[in-house]
Amino acid sequence: MTVPSRSDPAPLFVASARGACPQCGSPSLFDGVVRFAPACRLCGLDYDQFNVGDGPAAFLTLIIGALMVALALALEFGVHPPVWVHILLWPILTTVAVVYSLRVAKGALLILEYRNRAREGRLADKGNMQP
Repeated sequence: MTVPSRSDPAPLFVASARGACPQCGSPSLFDGVVRFAPACRLCGLDYDQFNVGDGPAAFLTLIIGALMVALALALEFGVHPPVWVHILLWPILTTVAVVYSLRVAKGALLILEYRNRAREGRLADKGNMQP
């Protein structure tokens, strides 16, 4: 199978928001909302070779949680809405913000791994080590 190549890759966050394959640019990076597809449907690039992990999830949850608390306090002190507004508004906004930002962050990390040819670390051969 011939692999299509891109001479001008899209900007990182545009490509990750679209879920673009880092090799061919087709929007086939995700199989679910935040789950990677096993491989690109167009060029066949194996996404399982990249190790993005769940690192972005913890950071994004904390950052977005702090942002939502600040927004909730600003709304409460500025407008004084009824409690049901807070109960309805913040869980929905938080969930959407975490899921969308997680999708963008995971896509960006995978694209960066591809563009920088990042691979698993290997120990150098003892005979080739410099003093």
